[in-house]
Amino acid sequence: MYDYLLKGGILMIPIAACSVIGLAVFLERAWMLRAGRNIPRDLLRRVEDLYRRGQEEEALALCRRNRSPLARILSAALKNAGLEREAVKEAVQEVGRREAAHLERYVGVLGTVANVSPLLGLLGTVSGMIKAFTVISVEGVGNPASLAGGISEALITTAAGLTVAIPAFVAYRYFLGKVDRIVLELEQHAIHFVDLVKRPERRAAPASRAAGA
Repeated sequence: MYDYLLKGGILMIPIAACSVIGLAVFLERAWMLRAGRNIPRDLLRRVEDLYRRGQEEEALALCRRNRSPLARILSAALKNAGLEREAVKEAVQEVGRREAAHLERYVGVLGTVANVSPLLGLLGTVSGMIKAFTVISVEGVGNPASLAGGISEALITTAAGLTVAIPAFVAYRYFLGKVDRIVLELEQHAIHFVDLVKRPERRAAPASRAAGA
């Protein structure tokens, strides 16, 4: 493997760096975006149960102990409980936007790796072919061994760039889809809880009773 990297030339260093960065981001996002961490399955039920029993402080304390995005959204709703629906919704949306941005953090790095790696491989290909043609211009085509270094560098860097880029792109699309699914589920839970804690709407008196008064 070390000899393989050496034959690829100097551009194998940034390609290898891209592979390390891509792997690190993949592992970090895989850990941070697991479903149980972002949307604890029993949290909404427990918080809703406490709120319906009038234990708002206990519900808020439960959210504060939980470090998930869902807990922070529910906490924002509880802090504005009893206000008009639009006021509660606005507070929840503000927190939701911050949580969505946090979920998308570093995902763009995978997209950058997927775009940059093939370009580095292409640059290595051009560099290798320049070396090969330089040898031809000096020594002619009578000695194929003289051409092997440049051609080998060209092919190795291309293969290395694609080897890094393809899984990085797949991971990038996968995590974008996963973030979208998490955000959608958070929105559904948020809407449900906003309707629970908003100020009850006043019903207008029937027209006949108003006329009789």
